[in-house]
Amino acid sequence: MAFEAVKTAFFHSPAYAVVGASKDQTKYGTKVLQWYKAREMPVTPVHPKETELEGIAAVKSIEELPSPSTTSISIITPSKITIDLLQKAKELNVPALWIQPGASDSACIKFIKENDMVDKVIYGGSCVLTEGDNFRK
Repeated sequence: MAFEAVKTAFFHSPAYAVVGASKDQTKYGTKVLQWYKAREMPVTPVHPKETELEGIAAVKSIEELPSPSTTSISIITPSKITIDLLQKAKELNVPALWIQPGASDSACIKFIKENDMVDKVIYGGSCVLTEGDNFRK
């Protein structure tokens, strides 16, 4: 039941962010950003160096999002970075996160479970590119 609740929470946010997009259009992070943009969903790329990606103004960290507590975040980063993002998201009371395939490891899953974030995080293989439209229904 937690999985259904987090899917619902994720797509009921008024804003979205993508961590892991880059200037490289062949990378999955950028493809995820393009997915939100193609659906005209309000999305902000998060990148430590770039000021703009895909024609959208970027912020350097999730702390710089206009309203982290009302922004659902897609994560497409190496697991070492993902675990730091999970910690920050918890501190900022981010309503929902979607960890894309390959962006987590056992330490990330352990963190999610030990910090009562199971009802806030989609993880374990679901990808917004293949399942996002079905989840939005």
